[in-house]
Amino acid sequence: MRSHLLNDTTAEHYRRSVTEGVERVAAKLAATDRPFTGVTADDLAPRIDAIDLDRPLRDTTAALDELEDVYLRDAVYFHHPRYLAHLNCPVVIPAVLGEAVLSAVNSSLDTWDQSAGGTLIERKLIDWTAARIGLGPAADGVFTSGGTQSNLQALLLAREETKTEELTKLRVFASEVSHFSVQKSAKLLGLGPDAVVVVPVDHDKRMQTVALAHELERCAEAGLIPMAVVATAGTTDFGSIDPLPEIAGLCEQYGAWMHVDAAYGCGLLASRKYRHRIDGIERADSVTVDYHKSFFQPVSSSAVLVRDAATLRHATYHAEYLNPRRMVTERIPNQVDKSLQTTRRFDALKLWITLRVMGADGIGALFDEVCDLAAEGWKLLAADPRFDVVVEPSLSTLVFRYIPAAVTDPGEIDRANLYARKALFASGDAVVAGTKVSGRHYLKFTLLNPETTTADITAVLDLIAGHAEQYLGESLDRAC
Repeated sequence: MRSHLLNDTTAEHYRRSVTEGVERVAAKLAATDRPFTGVTADDLAPRIDAIDLDRPLRDTTAALDELEDVYLRDAVYFHHPRYLAHLNCPVVIPAVLGEAVLSAVNSSLDTWDQSAGGTLIERKLIDWTAARIGLGPAADGVFTSGGTQSNLQALLLAREETKTEELTKLRVFASEVSHFSVQKSAKLLGLGPDAVVVVPVDHDKRMQTVALAHELERCAEAGLIPMAVVATAGTTDFGSIDPLPEIAGLCEQYGAWMHVDAAYGCGLLASRKYRHRIDGIERADSVTVDYHKSFFQPVSSSAVLVRDAATLRHATYHAEYLNPRRMVTERIPNQVDKSLQTTRRFDALKLWITLRVMGADGIGALFDEVCDLAAEGWKLLAADPRFDVVVEPSLSTLVFRYIPAAVTDPGEIDRANLYARKALFASGDAVVAGTKVSGRHYLKFTLLNPETTTADITAVLDLIAGHAEQYLGESLDRAC
């Protein structure tokens, strides 16, 4: 079994095995003509259940053959131009190269003596991102597993900066379309059940700053503590961007920590065309970025940035076997001092190689393309009497629903849209997402693939209308 350990004696075995795997994936990508096969859990589960993990195949080719049957054939392929559902981007080749390198070397980014150059590369990328945001010379941060963890850490720092033990008095303000991780983080941080104050949004799904000011004033009058305001730069459902400069002003007035959840909108940091849409982000106390959403990186690749590096001390714990306190005075750079995680992958390497090959302008140009595509898609939807579109996009998301000409029952329209989404997924011809707006079911395109065209959007809209009309026709037949 030692022949499977990666070391100096097995380098050729490693090369052959990885090459065979890469060739399988490359062939699959080249032959994929739709984003999904339509396989159901009932169809796939028996194949996986039948595999006896205690009886190994003992052969790489056989294992890859099996993997073809239980995974590669039926995977959802985000690279396909008609995958239009969630915040899953197609990935760039330099980042995939970085993934291969970091997996083989297997550095752990918790301490210097496990990562060396990896530590410095991650720190350089944090400095680069902080400079793009404009957080100033005292800024710092750390890579995380994703936006949920980044938001949790940011709110942990905000909680500790209040310097109070009366947790039931703390309040966090977020818009009604902010990410669910705000609510989840409040619970994990031991805040009260009323800790998150939901602020209404305007017609464009942006936080209403007048309402925020009102809630902050109510908080002050009640003797409560405004712990943080979470502004969103790219909401999950709508891609909407809250009015960051106005929110920053209110945070300064009321002494609240300003956190900007830019997990989605961080792609604008590399944009030459639309960077102004997140003006005001430089006034934040902390910022979440997900490179695996709009920098075209493989999952996971995320970070939390802070204006004042000193605030990261709230995540620090010194263990004698790992990062004893003496290492601070010895100026040994241990990333675990900043992180909620201990063992941590060298995910920063993917972004590093991407920037060294493509440059920030290259990434920004790709993100600009999908933002432009969303603008064209909005025009198509606004001009199509079959559909109701919610808001003009700020990023690359379109929320809409099919409206039949002859049906007025809102419940029946809801069911038609739900059916259309499920039928489309089952066909494998395209994948779209869904959400609710004012209690009604809507569909969603999240456009993150520069290869997607307006022709793709038009074709998928026609498919949706066709499935919805089929459902309504069958419903009418049943009623008769």
